[in-house]
Amino acid sequence: MSAQPVNPNLPPDHVTIFVDGKELAVPKGSMIIQATDKAGIPVPRFCYHEKLPIAANCRMCLVDTEVGGRAAPKPSPACATPVMDGMKVFTRNDKALKAQRNVMEFLLINHPLDCPVCDQGGECELQDLSLGYGRSVNRFVERKRSVADEDLGPLVASEMTRCIHCTRCIRVTAEIAGTYELGGMYRGEDLQIGTYDGKPLTTELSGNVIDVCPVGALTNKVYRFKARPWELTARPSLGYHDALGSNLFHHSRRGEVLRSVPRDNEAVNECWLSDRDRYAHEGLYAEDRASVPLIRDGDSFREASLEEALDMAAKILSEHRGDSLGVLVHPATSNEEGALLARLADGLGSGNIDHRISQLDLSDGAVAEVFGMPVAEIEKADTIVIVGSNIRHEVPLLHQRIRKAFKKGAKIHVVNPVDFEFTFTITGKHIVAPSQIAAELAKVQLDGAANVAVIVGAVAENGPHAAQIRKAAAEFAAANNAKLCRVPQGANALGLTRLGVLPTARDAQTMLAQPRSAYVLYGIEPGLDFANQQAAMKALSGAKVIAFSQFACQSTRDVADVILPIGALPEIEATLTNLDGVEQQTAAAGKLPGAAHSGWRFLRALGGELKLAGFEFTDLAGLRAGLKSKPVQVAKGSAVTASNSGLELAVSQAIYRVDSIIRRCAALQAHPLTVGPRAVLNPADANGITDGSMVKFSTAAGNATLQVSVDAKVAAGTVWIESGYGATAPLVAATKVEVARA
Repeated sequence: MSAQPVNPNLPPDHVTIFVDGKELAVPKGSMIIQATDKAGIPVPRFCYHEKLPIAANCRMCLVDTEVGGRAAPKPSPACATPVMDGMKVFTRNDKALKAQRNVMEFLLINHPLDCPVCDQGGECELQDLSLGYGRSVNRFVERKRSVADEDLGPLVASEMTRCIHCTRCIRVTAEIAGTYELGGMYRGEDLQIGTYDGKPLTTELSGNVIDVCPVGALTNKVYRFKARPWELTARPSLGYHDALGSNLFHHSRRGEVLRSVPRDNEAVNECWLSDRDRYAHEGLYAEDRASVPLIRDGDSFREASLEEALDMAAKILSEHRGDSLGVLVHPATSNEEGALLARLADGLGSGNIDHRISQLDLSDGAVAEVFGMPVAEIEKADTIVIVGSNIRHEVPLLHQRIRKAFKKGAKIHVVNPVDFEFTFTITGKHIVAPSQIAAELAKVQLDGAANVAVIVGAVAENGPHAAQIRKAAAEFAAANNAKLCRVPQGANALGLTRLGVLPTARDAQTMLAQPRSAYVLYGIEPGLDFANQQAAMKALSGAKVIAFSQFACQSTRDVADVILPIGALPEIEATLTNLDGVEQQTAAAGKLPGAAHSGWRFLRALGGELKLAGFEFTDLAGLRAGLKSKPVQVAKGSAVTASNSGLELAVSQAIYRVDSIIRRCAALQAHPLTVGPRAVLNPADANGITDGSMVKFSTAAGNATLQVSVDAKVAAGTVWIESGYGATAPLVAATKVEVARA
């Protein structure tokens, strides 16, 4: 073969190949299947996936090749054969087609062919390709093998007799999730894919094995047997349980959301989806879902018409204007609803409006900020510093980006009160009490790294030392030429910040510590969503409260005078702003229950009845046309007063207890990562307390009795708890706790 390139005008990192007679310029080192995919030339495959390492074990992508006028002696796997200059590839000649059809015949030898009862029927890659490459008659009459199924947990159902050993699921848990939970056992015709130990999948990304499975071996246990794919309508939507804003489709039938699947967006979630976003729709159909307006009647509630409920809400607001009114907004509230709430507060003369309901220390007036480094670029960083965050549970797919950076050689440093579990090796580990995080951050050595990201998460942002840590993180980033990436505390915290859902008078904690005579609660479950539950319930119980809520839960009934049922994000058209500052829109997928409405409709009606400015629009397009970002002007809050005695408290968010909808998702509540309310102590602080003991914890804010785990991963002098549980709620606002046996 000549050493001269076929096309000398190509860039030096490209070569020329010919696929079915078509000339293509492709990068050196790429595989044939990557070149054909880019050119839109179909090549069948099962094991190949563009986001996974190459396995080359299904052989379905066999093609005929010729280099330098010499034909290859046998077909080559397109997924594992590098391109060469002048190579000729034949994907549809007799040699290639015969090889592909023979592979299909072998794959179907042991496949049960139970398409009519398989939940994957209608969207099965094996089913689709067998129509084009399968034989009409099976020449094998041997008995088909049968494989026992494992219980993979509450999210993923298995029928491993259908497995064709493509190993995509193994590579997802190993390379993407980093948990290495699936693997191949035995050899030859006895090969089985399983978990080795028979335990459920524990990764927070387990649902992705469903997406990559080309047959019906791994399916969605929550969706299973509920519908066929041709019965479903797909609507684009977003994940709203963290600030990443993962792109997804909700699949619904007759207005009921039955499943959620990822929607490709390389800049956000690539082609993956966290389990939290995939299964959250189950919570929409909880028994306590608010479906009719409710009005307090003595100690109970009665159903009311929309007109009556709005009249009562308008009456409360007209009687409690100005500084006597507080407006508290959930940080996942959409831009459209947030803008109207800001207009409502402004029109009523109140500067008491805030969405930062989970943050204790707002003494520096901190608000959500755009990531200093786009999330897609984090995987290219050469050093990453994680400050005050269990990032794997806080933003699962951001953690996955950090893992990709680590695999490319990045060094990861951590400053945390708990040695949280990550799926990458930590270069510098600093486990200290929460009050020491700011000082410890200055000790991190970066060794001249050029591309550095500093990620500050919820443990820091929501804790009593938040202002001190934020200041230290900003100074550290400036001194090391690093990009500061503070994780917004809420799916739309950045959007609400831009639209002015911020106080010019009292912030969230201050308006609860200094009770107002009336409150508007928007999308909040008052018993669990506030940083200081005791102060919140006390303030709300003594005031008039209008609750715009998706759920008529007990804690809402305990404080509300009017409950107006609003739609959740999968049921409405809305806009959210993610941590990169990108506005993303959703379409309504589910049917609103009963008399529930999109929140903006209630707010428009209420603003109109009160004759306030800014409520003259008639439809969503008119509302969106008037949306404008405002200069951020926010009143500084007061600092948290630290206790003098006891152990310091470190609080992280329980991964499947972050909001009211997730807390009602039965499958996620049954997941191994939902460990329940507990407190974790360092052995040095246990003082004879053993694992499993019930211990009473006392604070100035309240008391709690919790089961204790003793573990050295917690910093000495620190008690670690997870928020989102009723049992731990009395402690969340404390700085220190006293420990005594129950």
